[in-house]
Parts: sequence; C-alpha cells; structure tokens
Amino acid sequence: MMSSSHNILDLGLSDFNETWELQKELQTKRILNEIEDHLLLVEHPPIYTLGKNAPKEHLLNLVKDVSVVQTDRGGNITFHGPGQLVGYPILDLNHYKRSITWYMRKLEQLIIDTLNDYGIIAGRKKSLTGVWVEDKKIAALGVRISKWVTMHGFSINVNPNLEYYKSIIPCGIEDYGITSMENIMGNEVPSMGEIKSKVINLFSRNFKGTKVNG
Repeated sequence: MMSSSHNILDLGLSDFNETWELQKELQTKRILNEIEDHLLLVEHPPIYTLGKNAPKEHLLNLVKDVSVVQTDRGGNITFHGPGQLVGYPILDLNHYKRSITWYMRKLEQLIIDTLNDYGIIAGRKKSLTGVWVEDKKIAALGVRISKWVTMHGFSINVNPNLEYYKSIIPCGIEDYGITSMENIMGNEVPSMGEIKSKVINLFSRNFKGTKVNG
C-alpha cells in the first residue's frame, strides 16, 4: 500500500533482489527530482546479505534454502528474514543535512525511540553502528548514498528466527550477541503492523524536509 501523505510503501513479504531493484529505480528518480522522499517497509524471505567490502569469511556456513547476496551497501554481513522489519528510506539529504554521520545517527535514534516506547532500553555502542540492548544488537544499519540520495537502510529484529545468525559473524562483530523484541518482551511483543505504524509516525517526525546548507 502507499500513503500519499508520507510516501510510505509497505511491501509486506517481498523478495530481496526485487526490492533492491525497486530501491535503485526510486533512488534514480529521486536524484532527478521526479519523485518525493519515500520509505519502503518490508520483510524478506531468509537471506544473508553482504556489504560491498564485507569479508566472505564472515559467512561461516551455507544454510539450505537461504540465498547469499553481495550488495552495494556499506557494512558487513547480516541476515534478513520473516519477523524482521526492514526499512529502506529513499531520502534526498540535500533537504536535510549533507552528512552521512548525521543520517546514521538519525536512523539509530528513530529505532531507539521506537523500542523505548515499548519499554526496551536501547542505545548505541561507541565506535559501532546499530542499536543495542546491553551487549546484544537488536537493529542493524547499512546504507548507500549517491548524490546525497539514500538507499538501503535499517533492520529491526521483532521476532525473527535468531538461529540463522549462528551461521554468520553478524556485522563482522564477534564479541557481542544478537537479540530481538520477542526475546526481551516474550508474549507481549507487539504485532508487526503495530510496529510499522510506530516507525512510520516517528520517521515522519524525524525527517521533515528542510533545505539546509552543508
């Protein structure tokens, strides 16, 4: 579905490669100023994705029926699957702030605020990207920016099967674990639809386009 007020595309469960192609198409159109900013929300069938410079050794084992794709984003290796909410903002940072660091911190804060609304105390770790609950990562980030227009984005572990993470070194970090909202909240974990609504609301508040210099 598409929301004309916020340019939100909810793709449901969608193939990673098809969604990647859609992102590239939308990014090109945004660079040409043919469309407004968008946020794509999606869950993917199980897949491991690697950043453009990710060491392949961080894939420890091949898993039956799980694809492996090398992408053009930053970051290392991660897992996507059902129960994980993935967000792909297509934003022209010329209308916000031309700073990758600013953008990454904004995405992290969006996720931190979402989790805090459910009583989960989340935060950042020094020198590491993503969102953490104590020493466990609950959300990952990886982006690609061309002419200050973004693609790729973030993933939040709502209630995915965390067993898939045992076959990789998630984000190339061996010292810390992985968690999910379900791990923390148990049966009280909200529905994916409810979390999407929360993310959309916070995204709209955090990314109100304002022309800036530098």
